[in-house]
Order: sequence, then structure tokens, then C-alpha cells
Amino acid sequence: MFEKEISFIKSLFNKKNIALHEPCFIGNEKKYLLECIDSGFVSSVGEFVTRFEEALKEKTKARFVIATNTGTAALHIALLANGIDENCEVITQSISFVATANAIAYTGAKPIFLDIDENTLSLSPKALEHFLENQTYQKDNLSYNKTTHKLIKACVIMHTFGLSAHIKAIKELCEKYHILLIEDAAEALGSTYENKALGTFGKCGILSFNGNKIITGGCGGAILSDDENLAKLARHLSTTAKIPHPYEYDHDRIAYNYRICNINAAILLAGLENLELFLENKRELAKIYKDFFKNHDKCKFIDEKSNEKSNFWLNTLLFKDENLRNIFLEECLKNNIFVRPVWKSLPSLKAFQNCQSNELINTKKLEKRLINLPSSVRITNKNLGLS
Repeated sequence: MFEKEISFIKSLFNKKNIALHEPCFIGNEKKYLLECIDSGFVSSVGEFVTRFEEALKEKTKARFVIATNTGTAALHIALLANGIDENCEVITQSISFVATANAIAYTGAKPIFLDIDENTLSLSPKALEHFLENQTYQKDNLSYNKTTHKLIKACVIMHTFGLSAHIKAIKELCEKYHILLIEDAAEALGSTYENKALGTFGKCGILSFNGNKIITGGCGGAILSDDENLAKLARHLSTTAKIPHPYEYDHDRIAYNYRICNINAAILLAGLENLELFLENKRELAKIYKDFFKNHDKCKFIDEKSNEKSNFWLNTLLFKDENLRNIFLEECLKNNIFVRPVWKSLPSLKAFQNCQSNELINTKKLEKRLINLPSSVRITNKNLGLS
């Protein structure tokens, strides 16, 4: 049924086994790794951690950057630094990687799952507004859940597959109801809305540098913020809350060993130096996909919206029904093309089935019809200026 589509994808990558998103190392990775090894500083102290943080500040225009060992760790620390604990609740979206909900749960807080927007695949502003208007009450400029009477302290939105959420509308609602906005931009390095980096609209945001992201150090994450006090606390919590001293080991609270290693930061710095090339390459691939699937009779390409510039981390198709999606999935896998369905909705997972959620109309309509296409950076000699 999908012979033409499979042949087309094979022509794009010209490989026997086509990955969903494989890492690309074409710059100073080996050079920086050798420098790091020769320095003797391979763990959580070293010049590459600082250099990477400074370079990421320049790329995102965030005032403060705290590099961590994973994106999940970054989100956990971001929540803790904003005072999230077992006495409050956190609004988030129904479809996201499980790490979003896990990080909320680590703090002791309960997530509240709201529906996604059918165009952005991120949190629906309409669902958020409906929930806040009908299921909360306000006291002392704070919002409380009518059902549990717990403080709703934060809203964590995820920019799904590198596409921007309706960030301005969501931010306005959060400000109106005195709720902190935290951006899970794990998949959105290089994506912008109105020329502003995703991850820099809220009180803070986080990034991920897992092996399947647009740049990777094998692992890694980062917290972005313009709030100096929050950034200081986040850095303190991510480094075991050690009090600075020439030789004493003193710690002033329970904290975490979440700092990135110098050796991982060395690889990340090299990747960050090529970010613009990767973004250009991925946007070119997205256009090729978009043109091919334009007016397709079985599916449509999920595109960026006006005022947005996506990194197109994972290009995504929405099929007319679940059966067509499954046939496409199976035929691709038989041909060694790794595509994947979207994650199961978070409230459907055993760990979160008892958490509050709304009707999730779009979630139920979309979750079994979406599929991610191979989206690796495709580097050629032409890209590198060698021909």
C-alpha cells in the first residue's frame, strides 16, 4: 500500500537501516575529547562545562544556563527550584515523553493532565482556560484546585517534536491565574517563536541532549532562566548543595548530583558549534517531506505555524485512521526504516491513572494516528563546503 512512500524515504537517506534520529559528529568532537582527557578533568568540573554553558547562553539568549546530566534532571531541578513539592499540583499536557510527568512526580506533586492542541500537539490553550475558569478558585492571588483544594503552582508545557506550543496564549493564562510557567523544551533546541528561543518564555525552561536529539553529548540537559536567584538555587541543588570551601565538604540541604560531566560537555560544545548547519539541514528535510506528502490521500504532514521557526526534530504525519497508521508503521519496519508511533498518553500509563485529567478529546482523536518519520541530519560534502 505504501510502496511509493517507502521508496521515497529510502532515497532520502540511502542506507540499508534508516534510524529515526541518529547523532551527527562532524566538528571538533575528537579534538575536544582529547583535550578533555589530557586535562585530567573528565567529571563534573572542567573548562568544557563552563564553555558549553556560555555558548548555550549565546545561542538561546538566556541570562543563565545550568548544564545537567539529563533533561529529566534539568526538569526535576527546575521544579524544585520553583518550590514545587507534595503540597501543590502541576498542570501539564496529556501527550509527552514520560519524563515530563516523572519529574513532576519526583517532587511529590501530582500532575494534572489537560488536552493537547490538534495543530501544535502541545498543551491546548482552550483546555487550559476551560480548566482554570471552571475547576479552580483564587485566594490571595493564588489558584487552587476545586476538587483537591491544593495549590496549583506551576504549568509545564512541552514543545512537542520541536514545534512551538501556543506559548503566548498559555503564558497569558498562567500570568492571569498566578501560575508559574515552565517550558519542557527538551526537543526544541534551535526552535523559535517570534525570533525568541523556545525555553525562554517562562520562569525557566529545560533542554535535553540525549543521544537522539539535534545535538548530543551522549547525555545531557540544561536549565535556562533569566531569574538570577532561581538559577543560583538550581545550580546549588544540582551540585549536592555543597557550600564553597577550599577543602571542607559541607552541604546545607538534601540535593542531587546532577551536574554534567566535562567529557560530555566537550562533545556538546562541538555539536553546538554546528547547530546552525544542523538546523538548516533539518528544515530542508522537513520541506522535502512537506512537499511529498502535500495533498496525500491517507495522511498529512504536521507543519510549523505562523511566527514560528521549528527545528523539526522529528517530522510527523497524522493519518486518517489508526489502521492506516499501523499498516504504514509495519511496512516501514519490514523495510528497515525506523518510524515510531507517538507515546501513549500519560494518564493512560499505570503510574498516572489516578491523576486528574479533563476529557482529552484531541488526545483520544490523535494519539493512535500519529507517526514520527526518520529525521536525522543528512550531511554531505556539499553541506561541509567540500564540493
